[in-house]
Amino acid sequence: MDIFFLGTGAGMPAKLRNVTSIALKLLEERGAVWLFDAGEATQHQILHTTIKPRRIEKIFITHLHGDHIYGLPGLLASRSFQGGESEVTVYGPKGIKEFLQVSLSISQTYLKYPLKIIEIEEGLVFEDEQFSVEVRLLDHGIPSFGYRIAEKDRPGTLLVDKLIAAGVRPGPVFKKIKNGEAVTLEDGRVLNAGEFVGPPQKGRVVTILGDTRYCENAILLAKEADLLIHEATFSKGEEKLAFDYFHSTTYQAAEVAKQAGCKQLCLTHISSRYDKAAWLKLVVEAREIFSNTEIAEDFKEITIPYK
Repeated sequence: MDIFFLGTGAGMPAKLRNVTSIALKLLEERGAVWLFDAGEATQHQILHTTIKPRRIEKIFITHLHGDHIYGLPGLLASRSFQGGESEVTVYGPKGIKEFLQVSLSISQTYLKYPLKIIEIEEGLVFEDEQFSVEVRLLDHGIPSFGYRIAEKDRPGTLLVDKLIAAGVRPGPVFKKIKNGEAVTLEDGRVLNAGEFVGPPQKGRVVTILGDTRYCENAILLAKEADLLIHEATFSKGEEKLAFDYFHSTTYQAAEVAKQAGCKQLCLTHISSRYDKAAWLKLVVEAREIFSNTEIAEDFKEITIPYK
């Protein structure tokens, strides 16, 4: 479970930061990539990575400002040209369906795979046996959502050495024990699965927020998250400017992480007014409130380990 930043800038592309797109790599968990936003030139950014567009299974759009969606039609088209055949589901605010249908229709783009578009409202938008995705409305100039991606708890590790010590050879018995079944051996011994499987691995939580002012729903979505990705368009001391433009400062992002009891905070959506020399200053500001803070950069990767 890895976060990979494809674009980390605000508003428009800059030399050092492309506009917003974040990949959640779930290659071990489900052989797939989930994308969050697709600003202009997202597919160009992907060319510099090992991410394969055909692996993209779901795309979650936070809001419909151009720096978060202009790259989406091109990415979907290229995925088709590159041999992608599996279904893609796009989640986003009301209007995302019309945007994609008009873009693909007028450009006469034919996709060789099924495209499902879901216009979201607050609540649970996806759940299966592995993950759930919850969304809440944030505070921005247009409807902007935050996503909470929660992994379900995983079964504990099979204690192979203990089974071998008990005289059990690798094979069907291992599988039954792993599945939680009691097993009766040929010699009459009954093996209780609980004695040969470690404790369950607690699922991880990642919170990815769209553009927003400081708000209560951001804190709720980030509750005890392993990683919070929060915009920090402005530095501390620019609270009025941030409020007027419906954005957050470094301090406000850190305050959300602190209030929510997160483990780690990563700042993104950085304004081009801050050059590379100023990025460390932004991190230092946030660390005054929340120490485990870092700043996103294009092509930066963060691994989210088990607890």
